[in-house]
Amino acid sequence: MSSNQEPVVLGKLGSSHGIKGWLKITSYTDSVAGIFDYSPWLIKEQGVWREIKVAQWRFQGSAVVAEFEGVTTREHAQMLTNCEIAIMPEQMKELDDNDFYHRDLIGCEVTNVNGYNMGIVEQIVATGSNDVLLIKANAKDAFGKAERMIPFVPEQCIKQVDLQGKQILVDWDPDF
Repeated sequence: MSSNQEPVVLGKLGSSHGIKGWLKITSYTDSVAGIFDYSPWLIKEQGVWREIKVAQWRFQGSAVVAEFEGVTTREHAQMLTNCEIAIMPEQMKELDDNDFYHRDLIGCEVTNVNGYNMGIVEQIVATGSNDVLLIKANAKDAFGKAERMIPFVPEQCIKQVDLQGKQILVDWDPDF
């Protein structure tokens, strides 16, 4: 896991639901309900992280709503709308040796199988079929690229991920 101690964003508080302070939840976890596997949450309110505890939650149709300790009115809930939901990195589940979190790939140097330095992973973009590495190319890229997008398809495009060395080896044409 990354040594970064910044909170890990798992979702966002949506609009208020009902009159008793419930809020809709937007979850970025694999399963919508997976966000509730973590406790306590941190929410970013006016630029400051603070702890908040879920009192209860439920599915409301295809959406998920939650009630929080200390939030008992619709007005209070409305003030929390759009706050990010996060946890500290040490709360994240341990992964198997060959698994990693997307956040662990940010900052890795990407080199192709021919030794060409493609740049640094800046972001992971989730698409319907597979994730894509958004790579900021080197300032003096020989192919004039400012950025590259490489599909994160293990074995086909992604040949090796070395988190210790912050390196990713890819089979990708630097001119593409």
